[in-house]
Order: sequence, then structure tokens, then C-alpha cells
Amino acid sequence: MTNTTPRAASNKATHKANAHSARTHSRNHWRNFGIIAHIDAGKTTLSERILFKTGEIHRTGEVHEGNATMDTMALEKERGITIGAAATRCVWNGHEFTLIDTPGHIDFAIEVERSLRVLDGAITVLSGVAGVQPQTETVWHQAEKHGVPMIIFVNKMDQTGADFARVTEQVRTHLGARPVPLAIPIGAADEFTGVIDVLQQRFLQWDAKGSMTVTTLPAELQAQAQAAYAYAASVAAEANDVLTDAYLANDTLSHADILQGLRTLTLARKAVPMLAGSAYKNAGIEPLLDAVIDWLPAPDDRAAPVATLNGDSLTVSTGDADPLAALVFKVTHDEHGSLAFVRIYGGSLHEGETIWNASLDASVRIGRLYVVHADERTGTSESGAGSIIAIANLKDALTGQTLASKAQPWTLETIHAGEPVVALAVEPGNGTDRARMLAVLDKFRREDPSLRLESNADTGETILWGMGELHLDVVLERARREAAVDIRVGAPHVAYKETMGLPMVEAEGKISKQTGGVGMYARVVLRLELLAADEGEFAFANVVKGGAIPVAFIPAVEKGVQQALQQGPLGQKVTGVKVTLLDGDFHAVDSNEMAFIIAAKEAVLTGLRKANPVLLEPVMKVTVDAPAVNTGDIIGDLQRRSGRVLGITENTGRVEVVADVPLTKLFGHTTDLRSLSQGRAFASAVYARHAACDVEEAAFV
Repeated sequence: MTNTTPRAASNKATHKANAHSARTHSRNHWRNFGIIAHIDAGKTTLSERILFKTGEIHRTGEVHEGNATMDTMALEKERGITIGAAATRCVWNGHEFTLIDTPGHIDFAIEVERSLRVLDGAITVLSGVAGVQPQTETVWHQAEKHGVPMIIFVNKMDQTGADFARVTEQVRTHLGARPVPLAIPIGAADEFTGVIDVLQQRFLQWDAKGSMTVTTLPAELQAQAQAAYAYAASVAAEANDVLTDAYLANDTLSHADILQGLRTLTLARKAVPMLAGSAYKNAGIEPLLDAVIDWLPAPDDRAAPVATLNGDSLTVSTGDADPLAALVFKVTHDEHGSLAFVRIYGGSLHEGETIWNASLDASVRIGRLYVVHADERTGTSESGAGSIIAIANLKDALTGQTLASKAQPWTLETIHAGEPVVALAVEPGNGTDRARMLAVLDKFRREDPSLRLESNADTGETILWGMGELHLDVVLERARREAAVDIRVGAPHVAYKETMGLPMVEAEGKISKQTGGVGMYARVVLRLELLAADEGEFAFANVVKGGAIPVAFIPAVEKGVQQALQQGPLGQKVTGVKVTLLDGDFHAVDSNEMAFIIAAKEAVLTGLRKANPVLLEPVMKVTVDAPAVNTGDIIGDLQRRSGRVLGITENTGRVEVVADVPLTKLFGHTTDLRSLSQGRAFASAVYARHAACDVEEAAFV
């Protein structure tokens, strides 16, 4: 790791003064990275210490005191959790960092998803006590999906029960990664004394004020340090043939060779550097900042994204002078208007210019450009490729839109939100406030793609869908605080689905009408089959031969099929079904697209009724972390909720209980859990699957 001296306290003023038209460092000295983890692993505390160590702030706030820099929302400060991803910039050892602190609660997974979509690297924070937790696995796999290289920081080594070796093994077994310890903690809890800097073979310690002292390795640590160096060398040797030959010739590698080899493997996601410390005690931050430089990619180290233009795939050129390719990955609103956060992949943005929103096929004007530091903004006149920037009041901006030039209107892959699973019927506390309620909820929907707002045609209710109880609770509380709209809620709804109870059926749909002029005629024969669990929710195939149905009408048949599957015989969306068009008939005059849509819908619904439809309910994988003395009460409560216990793990006076529980039975679980454990237990729930349930017991009946 680089030998580093903490930056001077005047850094923040200097950095803000440098937020002008060009970034202050060359692009290979930039790092765009996020901090991801399970809730309560210490992400926001770590972000706070990074800002302090880099001189961006001059005193640290605390999550539990409600004054952490990156928790800008009043609800975040009150509840001690991160709700929205927050961005900032800082500088360390000649490198400029853009850092995004993300939420750890599963209900706000969209914040992690859209951050990882645009970031180049990530720090995964693990609790030295709890290790790899359920949401850790979720965010890890999100990062894998986007090919994001990662380093790991094992936090909370100052707490009772912390065990670096156990967490390292969990990284191997639970995450399927290859950890390479490079800053190894010595001791834990009250006996945590510092870390071994493996590559420079030295000992790092921190005093009560967080000041770092570098000393030579004590004799009793040298064997452990040398063994860790030897392991790092053996891993780095796999990066290329030159390093392999050097390792075989010398049975080791130089410090520089290990740096090169591990960087190559980390960027290829074939190795994960591991470090450790205590963010709360300001211990281990400097080595972590050096690790960001050493192991995480600069923008040009990542493969250029692929864009689509007129149906063709094109690789984006990533120079400042190249055609613009930028992705809107987050939109927020406050009293000053909207703020669209944008990652620029190619080209540049200039204040006051007119560009093209390729997702809307419309021109938009760039107003003010800002570098964002949590809830503060610093104006800038332009921003180039590789940057993450914010645009004020960008017209009609939504998450996932592509900004380009009209001459090159390509689109980047958008950002996909998870399907919401919980809903509430909402109405204004004051009947005259309906328009205001709908306006504020629509604003939140534009900010958050994982929210859905709809109207129930049968009941006239307004339904707000979200990712969980906490998600919806936060939205409604924000509406009360930020727009002074009081919203009453009805009983929770869940996202039921339905599927076929038989493996295969065939059905016919037909419409034949004469009205004195041109009529309506179409006939289709469909086969409906159950898809395997790994084959998706829907598939359509056409095996019609001999021109029984003209090719021009096949899309209309598929459209009718998809419309019918939106609401099956049980009134829910149909999933896990493949529909094959087998045969049909048409009339040269009376057949049209609408006739085939209607016939296809009739055939699908007839087939679904014949197939003995099965209702499916969402099942959540629930993980409860509680004092061991409460184990019996915790298991009993889960079983009363129709939960199926999957595993129980004990560790240092606490127990982790994992169970599958129907979502309908989880409402109120958090409150009951708090009561059972005197507030000492917490739980997380991750969507697992939809499973068959009794129609008579369903919550909507």
C-alpha cells in the first residue's frame, strides 16, 4: 500500500475552490466507488471517517446522534438508517474520489442497484461480529451482475465477538469470492491493537483521536505477516505469465509485482483484497483509502458500455470530445426543484447547452451543473467523460434515461427496479387534498422506480405499491413532512400471482361478428404449458404452418396473450406459463388485429380455467438476529406466522434464525420482535419466491 500522510485540514476549502469546469486530476487518478453492506454494518460511519481523514469535514458526526454528513434526510437522522444513496467528492493522495453511500435495508435495494449501475468499484463493509449477512449477499450479487470490482473492509473489530478469520472464511463460502487479506487486525474487542500492513510488512496503530502511528512489526507478528505476504504473492502470480515465471524463479514476488498482479485480478473480479479496522474508532481508514487507489478501477479501467442505435449495438467512445453518452441514474426533488444525477460515459456536458434525451426523443436544455457533497452543491460550468455530476431541473428526467446528441441519439441500457410486493390503499386525511396527495406521490414515484401508483377500477381506491413496510412507511411520512399532506392507509395488500395447476392444456378462442358491413373474425388454438422455475415468467412461440394465420397477425395474437395474462381467473397476474400458437383461421375481409387480440385473450382465459389455476403468494427469507436467550420466543413467533425455520446459528451470546415466511404473515413482525427481545433483536426480509397458497385464506378474499 502507498505510504500516506493525512491531508491538511484546509482540504475542503481547497477542493471546493477547484470544482471548476475541469476535474482537478487526470482520469487515471479518479475513483468512482460506492459503499455497500447489510444494514448496521457501519457504511455511513465509514463514509463519515473517509470524509474526515481526507479533510473534507473537520469533525465527525455519528449515525446514532443523527448528525452524520451523508444522512441528509430528517427521517435518516431520526431512524439512524440510510434511506437514499448520497454522493460526495473528496481527495486522497493525489486522487479524486466520488463516493456514494448506499442503504443497507432491502426495502431500498433500488438505491444500491442504480448506484452500482454507474459506479466503477465498491467497498463491501462486513461486520467483524456478524460477518456475511443476508443483505450482504444481495448487494454482492448486485455488484457481480454489473461486473463491479470490490474490496472488503471488515468493520467493528473493536466489538466483542469480532473474528477476522471467521469472516474471511465466510467470504469464501457464502460469497464464493477469493479473499486476500492485506490489512490483518491484531486482537479484537478491547484487545484490538492495530493492523498488519501485509505488503509493507509494518504495524499500524491508532490512538484515541484516530491518529495513525507506523512501527516495525513486533517479533511475535512477523511469522503471521510473512505468511500473509507469501499468500498474496502466490495469488498475484496468477495474473499473467511474466509474474508466474518470476514467482516460480524466486518463490516470491516484489512489492511492486504484487501490486500489479493483485490489481489485475481485482479488476477481473478474480480476487478481493480484504482490510479491517474500526470505523467508529477511526482505525484502519488510511489503509482503506490507499486500497481504493491501489485496487479499485479508474473510469478507463472499466470496459466501455454498449449503446443501442437503430437496433445496432455500438461501443461508446469515452473521450471528452466524443459523442455524448450519459445515464440519468437518480432524480431527487427539494424546495429548489429537481436534481438529476448523471454518469457521463463519453463526451461532456456544458452549462446552458441543449442536448438530446434519447429515451424521450426530445431536446432538453442543461441548466446549472453541480458537484454534490451530500446536501451541499458547488456549481461547475462543464463536466467530462468519467464524471458523476448533477443537473438542476432537467426537464422530464427519470431514472434510466440516456442523454446524448441529436446527431448520435443512442441509448444505454436502462436501470431496472425490482417488482414491488406490498401495497397500501391510500386516501387523503382531508377529502379536498386528493389532488395534492396524488401530486406528491407521483413526485416520489418519479424519484423512485421501485414505487408504483395505480387506481383500482373496481373499488376506486388509490393503491401505492412498494418493496416493503418500511419503504411505504418512509414514503408516507415524507408526504406528511415535506408536503403537509396527511394520508390515511387501509389494510396492506400483497402481490399475489397465479399459475397453472396442470402441466399442459389446449384451448380455442374465436370471435365471429357481422354488423352489416365489415365484421370481426378470428380463431386461434393455443397450447399453455408450465415453465420450469428457471425459465422465466412468460414465453410465446408460434408453430402455425401453411398460412392458417397470416404472419401480419401473429404479433396481435401475442399481444392478446400478454393482455390476458395480466389478470387470470383468480384475478391475479399469471406467471410461469409458455403459450404456443398451434393453429387458427382467418377471413380475408373480416379479420383484423383487434379480432386476433380478442380471440387470443379468450383462448388464454379458457385454457387457464381448464388448468385448475393455483394462487401464489410472496414468500420472504427472514433473518432474525437476537440474543440467544430469546431463541425460543423468536422461533415460536416465526412458526405462528406459518414460518418454516431453515437454520439456526449461534455466535457469542447471539443467535441468527433464518426462516421462510409468507409475506402476508409478516405485517407487524418488527413491532412484535422488538417486544419479544426488549428491543435487542432486529430482522431483515428478502423476497425469496412465490409459492402456492390457499385461495380461501388469501388476504384479498
